[in-house]
Amino acid sequence: MTTTGTDSADTPQMQIRFVTKEQKYAVPNYPLSVPTTVVISDLNALVNELLKESDLVTQEVEFDFLISSEFLRSSLVEHIGERGISTEQVVDIEYVEKHPPPEPQDCLIHDDWVSAVAVSGKWILTGCYDNTLHIWTSKGKHILIIPGHTSPIKAVSWISVNEENASFVSASQDQTAIIWDWNITSNSVDCIHICKGHERGLEAVGVNETGTLMATGSWDTMLKIWSTTAEDDEEGESASKRMKKDHGKTKVPKRTLKGHKEALSGVVWTDKTEIVTSSWDHTLKLWDSELGGIKQEIAGNKSFFDVDYSPLSRTLITASADRHIRLYDSRSKDGAIVKAMFTSHVQWVQSVCWSTTDEHLFMSGAYDSNVKLWDTRSPKASLFDLMGHEDKVLACNWSNPKLMVSGGSDNTVRIFKAKNSNR
Repeated sequence: MTTTGTDSADTPQMQIRFVTKEQKYAVPNYPLSVPTTVVISDLNALVNELLKESDLVTQEVEFDFLISSEFLRSSLVEHIGERGISTEQVVDIEYVEKHPPPEPQDCLIHDDWVSAVAVSGKWILTGCYDNTLHIWTSKGKHILIIPGHTSPIKAVSWISVNEENASFVSASQDQTAIIWDWNITSNSVDCIHICKGHERGLEAVGVNETGTLMATGSWDTMLKIWSTTAEDDEEGESASKRMKKDHGKTKVPKRTLKGHKEALSGVVWTDKTEIVTSSWDHTLKLWDSELGGIKQEIAGNKSFFDVDYSPLSRTLITASADRHIRLYDSRSKDGAIVKAMFTSHVQWVQSVCWSTTDEHLFMSGAYDSNVKLWDTRSPKASLFDLMGHEDKVLACNWSNPKLMVSGGSDNTVRIFKAKNSNR
């Protein structure tokens, strides 16, 4: 057993053992005696001392420390006290290399509020309150402005992207969703389909993994499912007949799903047939898109403004009017479906988005002008605040693991470069 140099005759001691999954930083796992009052900086100094003794590192490495699957954010005695862990036992402390801070890259200036943003590879798609769509490169170069809608655009999503062509969808308060085809080589865009069927403005759109189906949510409380391709629609004529008419580009929904009592705010596919929706009616609903029914309903206590699903952790995160972000496991069998609550924003949380490469990380944007990077193992405090917006943050996206992108009512899109830690 070893004792740290922060000893004090008056401070109670306890025993800890350092463990890590990051083998290059593994130190001997024998118990160490430390004061119960130690904090992160003390533990960092201790691990780095042990690493130097073992000749494993030459320069300081900053670590985060997990006890009972949650990051230490207070003194050791406070943390274990909240979890009912005795100071009499040897406490295992897992350490991971601290996540590096995202770096600000670009600010893309628009003429109006930016209410929708989607990233695919090196392309950024934005939707505005002046009814226009924009395509940018990830380096901040403006490629194209696309008119067509007659009201603000509230949601956008890429459908498919390759070297020469891309297709995407925009959903607007003008009650339509439009499917666009972008010829990247000639930098020209065509409106392929105008999706009509909603009776009020659209708020959300989600495309399935194969890009063959999409779902839209609206203020008319309906969830509608559409084909993204030129195949025959359920209620209509063949595509070739319709193309001969003036309104040949009009597409009708394959299915309309009723169940929400107020506007839908978020739509996300969790697998080939399941869709999750969030709504102003304080509920989340899980739908079977093929059978057309509600599989599960999750009640909240305030309006939901967004929902996202992580295939890595198979959990949901939600943005809400009560300033809290919640983590839900809809498959949970042990009582509570809410697994964690993240509180740090001081106004409505408008948008949430999971990392596509790390099951623990997600970002959020709120009316308090803040974008935050979170780790699910640190519910009391975000990892980093991404500063820059000067007004409400309305949308955020992390589809490209290297870029964290947000749009707001300060007429800008902010791009942060997300660095990967080694964990």
